Parts: sequence; structure tokens; C-alpha cells
Amino acid sequence: MAVVSVRDVAERAGVSVGTVSNVMNHPDKVSAATVARVQAAIDELGFIRNDAARQLRDGRSKTIGLVVLDVRNPFFTDVARGAEDRAADAGLTVTLGNSDDSTERESTYLDLFEQQRVHGVLISPYSDITERLRRLRQRGIPVVLVDRTSDDLSFSSVSVDDIAGGRLAVEHLLEQGRRRIAFVGGSMIRQVADRLEGARQAVAGHPDAALEFIETPALSVLAGRDAGNAILARAADQRPDAVFAANDLVAMGVLQALMMQGQGGLRVPQDIALIGYDDIDFASAAVVPLSSIRQPSALIGQTAVELLLAEAADPDVAPSQVVFQPELVVRASTQ
Repeated sequence: MAVVSVRDVAERAGVSVGTVSNVMNHPDKVSAATVARVQAAIDELGFIRNDAARQLRDGRSKTIGLVVLDVRNPFFTDVARGAEDRAADAGLTVTLGNSDDSTERESTYLDLFEQQRVHGVLISPYSDITERLRRLRQRGIPVVLVDRTSDDLSFSSVSVDDIAGGRLAVEHLLEQGRRRIAFVGGSMIRQVADRLEGARQAVAGHPDAALEFIETPALSVLAGRDAGNAILARAADQRPDAVFAANDLVAMGVLQALMMQGQGGLRVPQDIALIGYDDIDFASAAVVPLSSIRQPSALIGQTAVELLLAEAADPDVAPSQVVFQPELVVRASTQ
């Protein structure tokens, strides 16, 4: 089927191409009779305007590009929803990209968003892409970091104090009398490294406590289950009495492994206390409701869009670093 053009509409309506353009973009400049005639031609021909091409000609689209580390993690889904809600208030849409902890995929999405001249880019970086982001800004595309602070404070960012979150989690376990604590996580991105650092700080204040690091290849339920099975395989006196998981997905996998009675499962929290991070919706619905460190995920997305809109309106605005404080949510898995 041939694509119907603006020229086709103009010929059918018996007007100029400029008049058709005015009808679509500035109808107040055209008589009511002409508007009706052009609209009738549009309906008859099935013309669909190419807003993307028009926005490119204007220099910026009405789309915000969002790149997250793992779209399977409900935390990032909630961040995206918050960003989408705020963007909609501003008449913008959000296109979501999943880097999947891959520098190549991360770069591909940034290339795509640059080509599309998006209204701005929100990104939770996986790799060091400071120079790449500076190039976007130089081309008039504002950038805001999500769930990560800017090392040199040159970009606006929205994040959570993950060191404080790590301390909160382990201090809670220590208060419950736990002393052999395992941090289960991997993919040592900044957020996970900060959570581990906070855990170490908490243990440092208790000479009778110890913290071990059980590394996982990913931050997923499957990786957590494998780590839980490895803990089960240990002799009883070699097992930790508490687990701090790098996120709730890992915690849920650990929980699944520990409670498999056919493998001589352990009781949570009687034998091993367990706490996660993010407080995703599934945490409270687990067979043993999970204690977790809550992040204001939707608010992170909303705030990131606010900062992006501010920079889009004034490219010279000073970068802002918004850092939210995490919150301890106590449930049955630790008490």
C-alpha cells in the first residue's frame, strides 16, 4: 500500500501543502470551511502524520530515553513507571531500554536515542560512560543519572544512600543476635559495592561478628537459589546464621533453596535470618515475608524526569544531586 503524503492530501482538498500544514499545526489560522475540507481529505485518504519526522525537523522529539540495568527487576519497572507518569504530565513519552549489564547494549541504546534526538536521557549506567554522556549534552540532549551519583557532580542524579542501606540491613541482623552474616550478591556495580561497604561498616562495630561475601554471577532469583543451595551443602557449624542479599530477587532465590525440605531445608528465620534490598512488591508476598531495605522507586523515576525537564528548559542550570535515604522494612524473615 502506497504511503499517503501531505501533497496527496493537498491535491485532494484543492489547497496548498502549506495550508494542510496549518490545518494540522495551526488550525486557528485557517477558515473553518478549509479545515473541514482538509480533514475530509485526510479521512478519505487515510493519511497519518509523521510526528517523528516533524519533531526531528524541530530539533527534539517528545520522547525521553530511559536505560536501566535489568528490566526484569521490579525495582527498575517501578522506576520506569514513576518516570512515565511524570513525563506524561509534561506531554512526553518514555522509551525503555534494557542494558542487561552489557556495555554493548548500553552503547546501542545511547546511539539510538542520540539519532532520535530524544528530549533527554535517563540512565542507570553499567559502565564508565562519562565522555559518551557529555557528547549527548553537547548535542543538546540533557542527561540525568538514575540510581547512581555523578562522580564529578557534572550530571544531575537521583539515587539512594546504599551505604546507609547496607548498614541498616546488617545492624538489624546484629540486633536480632546474628553474628555469622553472609552478604550474597554479585555483578559489582556501584550500588552493590556500596551495600557491601555499608554491611562491612556495621560489622566493624561488633568484634564478635563476622561478614563473608558469597559472590553470585548475577542479581537474579536463580543466582540466589544457587547460593542458597551452596549454604545448605555446608556443615551446620559452617553455615551463616543470617544472609543479607544484594537485592530482593537474590533473597527470594536464597529463600527458595533454604526452605526445600527435600534437601534438608532450614527454617527462616529460626535457623537463618534473611533480608533483601529494594522492597519490591513480591517481598511481602513471599512464603516467608521478606524483610527488606526500601527504596522509593517510583519517586526516583519522577524526580529524575523533574531534573531532566529543568535542564531541558535551561541547559545552564546547575546539576543537582538528589539522594534519598533508605528505610528498613521488617517482616517475618528476620524476626
